[in-house]
Amino acid sequence: MRKFVRQSTVFACLAAGLGAAGMAQATNGYFSHGYGTTSKGLAGAGVALSQDSLAAATNPAGMVTLGDRIDFGVALFSPRREYSVGEFPGAPDPAQDFALEPGSYKSGSEYFLIPHFGWNRMLDDRSSIGISIYGNGGMNTDYPAHSNPIRNAGGECPSGTFCAGKTGVDLMQLFIAPTYARKINDTASWGVTPIIAYQRFEAKGLRSFADMSRDSGSLSNEGHDDSWGYGLRLGIQGEVSPGVRLGAAYQTKMYMGKFDDYSGLFAEKGGFDIPANMTVGLAWDVTPTSTLFFDIQHIWYSDVKSIGNKFDRQGLGMCAQGFDSSGCLGESGGSGFGWRDMTIYKLGYQWTTSPDWTWRLGYSYGRQPIPSSEVLFNILAPAVIEHHLTFGFTRNIGPSNEFNFAAMYAPESKVSGDNAMFEGQKIELKMHQFEVEASYAWKF
Repeated sequence: MRKFVRQSTVFACLAAGLGAAGMAQATNGYFSHGYGTTSKGLAGAGVALSQDSLAAATNPAGMVTLGDRIDFGVALFSPRREYSVGEFPGAPDPAQDFALEPGSYKSGSEYFLIPHFGWNRMLDDRSSIGISIYGNGGMNTDYPAHSNPIRNAGGECPSGTFCAGKTGVDLMQLFIAPTYARKINDTASWGVTPIIAYQRFEAKGLRSFADMSRDSGSLSNEGHDDSWGYGLRLGIQGEVSPGVRLGAAYQTKMYMGKFDDYSGLFAEKGGFDIPANMTVGLAWDVTPTSTLFFDIQHIWYSDVKSIGNKFDRQGLGMCAQGFDSSGCLGESGGSGFGWRDMTIYKLGYQWTTSPDWTWRLGYSYGRQPIPSSEVLFNILAPAVIEHHLTFGFTRNIGPSNEFNFAAMYAPESKVSGDNAMFEGQKIELKMHQFEVEASYAWKF
């Protein structure tokens, strides 16, 4: 009883702390490259072999193989975001064109602390319950209210990326994932995770698009709004031959409440569901002390209209002139970020050098989701990262504790294209990232 009370108290405190923390991991779109420190050391691979109690975020079937344990950790994440704008190709027409001020501009807010928590308990030798708490994010930018000397000649553009002051967005998503997992036999298992999701959003500096919105009072600078929603993750995992394990997991679309304060920005009157995703992979013991991991993950960003709708200059123009409201920001067909789906390939290698030390390396690649035609709005969310290089280790501390560490470097990726509101003016988005994460596990 005392142990249960102690664990419950720890869980309550950590859940409160996680709920208050901002998430900002724009690595694969706005999904993290991995969940749990051991998986992050392998570039996010691990759907076929689970190693900590954040496993439910990747494959809930693996929870039953972990035993009784608690994992708590924190990451220091640093995304470096920047956009550059080319010179005017000609004199813009103020009635039709929205030229941006030439130059290069960096986003602030470069460091984020991101905690996570996991708990797993065996009910008997064939089943377990657990809970994992983790986050997504990444549509997070903070551009200063820089001057616009050329466009301000007529007094219509005092400052900021879009002539409306300090510009940026802030998105945080928190997932609470209780899990039930059960062994099918001695070599295979299944798991189910009903997910409760919370998200919070804020946008600044977009009031210049007011006449292109269905509701200009719910477009920008409305502070933080939040919503709750739900979804489901299902997974299977098993050894198909000695030393070869396969795994697969599918997460449904997360059906989220609307951001009412931003119903004039996001399609479907503030809709912002979280896209479905699926991962399949293998873990192969190439030697008695080493394992090769390979996962393939697919994320259906295009199925969420506020994310997948393309920028529609004609529809916005018709809206501004009062001819047709169907293309207004906030309507079902209104412009979004234009993201395409992502497929990510994750390769990891793990080896043990002694009973106390395990080492990990990883690499992942996924074509970034932003087409060159969609760079204008994606100044707000320049999620262009494609490559991840990772390193990690586990240090066992006696029979009941372990320390885990992972580091990630995402080299600079970029995309460039025309300003959709002023053809011929080039915009380039680029980003690179660093992350270090440490966690501690208690086995009981």
